[in-house]
Amino acid sequence: MAAATMTTSLPQFNGLRPKISSNVQSLAAVQPMRRKSQGALGARCDFIGSPTNLIMVTTTSLMLFAGRFGLAPSANRKATAGLKLEIRESGLQTGDPAGFTLADTLACGTVGHMIGVGVVLGLKNMGAL
Repeated sequence: MAAATMTTSLPQFNGLRPKISSNVQSLAAVQPMRRKSQGALGARCDFIGSPTNLIMVTTTSLMLFAGRFGLAPSANRKATAGLKLEIRESGLQTGDPAGFTLADTLACGTVGHMIGVGVVLGLKNMGAL
């Protein structure tokens, strides 16, 4: 019978601070669970010269370079069926002499990040990173 009276209630949460009932016997019941591993897809990016950071900067920079200097399709250069780039007027205004627009910057940066994430996850899976 004594075991039934010593039951502890679960903490009630209101926002970010827990309301702890007065009949909780130990602090171990209130402490949050901690993850012991980073999981399968955890990647560390501790400092500015980390391999993950260098891969992301390199791939994004290369994609932005390719878009800016006409090696990749952009708003003002569309790709034909033979993958040749031909100049067309998109109507987007830019102050760049090559016609590189904000939409091009965002698109090339996004594709560069996608490539970088693929490289980082591939190297992580192989155990090389």
